[in-house]
Amino acid sequence: MDYGQPVRFGVFVTPVATDAPIRLAALADELGFDLVGVQDHPYQRRFFDTMTLLAAIAARTERIRIFPDVANMQLRPPALVAKAAASIDIISGGRFELGLGSGGFSPAVHAYGGPTWTPGQAVSALEEAIQVIRLLWSGQRGIRFDGKYHHLDGAHSGPVPTHPIGIWVGAYRPRMLSLVGRLADGWVPSLGYLQPEDLRQANMRIDEAATSAGRDPGSIRRVLNAGYLDADSITPLVLEYGFDTIIVGEDPDEMRNFMSEVAPKVREQVAARRSRRSD
Repeated sequence: MDYGQPVRFGVFVTPVATDAPIRLAALADELGFDLVGVQDHPYQRRFFDTMTLLAAIAARTERIRIFPDVANMQLRPPALVAKAAASIDIISGGRFELGLGSGGFSPAVHAYGGPTWTPGQAVSALEEAIQVIRLLWSGQRGIRFDGKYHHLDGAHSGPVPTHPIGIWVGAYRPRMLSLVGRLADGWVPSLGYLQPEDLRQANMRIDEAATSAGRDPGSIRRVLNAGYLDADSITPLVLEYGFDTIIVGEDPDEMRNFMSEVAPKVREQVAARRSRRSD
């Protein structure tokens, strides 16, 4: 299960309210990582607001792409998420991607004034949110959307993002995986929540949903929060389980070692295996 995408590497930065996340993101940019992701738990009192932090990271980096890993959509109105995403994309020169989740930790969400949705309602609300966000990136005026959970009543969209922002969805259960295949540009699971065979089955469900919707499954990014792994563990994740992007932890020494030792070996192994397949 190899979709033939280029292999990319990222860093997962914890949004603790110190100078550490910006410093680590800048280091990741310097070391040549492709992506930095920031978790979104607004109810965590020790954390920065994720979207604000991502804007600051955008201003302090030059090349690396940035995304919320993933935005809690039970606490973020989709119209304002669209506005923030477009703004950061422009500030960063087109380096922003949008990770979305249906929201977890229901008591904490409720404590922050969020809705008391069932898991099924949260999935339905996320599907509507994706539609709202894309409408508000369109540049259109007078937009109307009459959903069960989200509404637009003559909204004017803008600013328009610098590049077509990808919407990557954190998903594990069948209905969410089908949503990824039908509507999303990427899938963002975390290793540990799914075991290798689960990853294979999840990819198959995404592919089936994409094909049924007339989409190319190979166009959907597969971004795995994996933690620190060696090359021999990462290469099968690319070639046998379909992941094109591997996100590791934020320890500076491990980051340096990863980009000097592990990443080159993974790229070499993947290129060699793909070359043999094409012979």
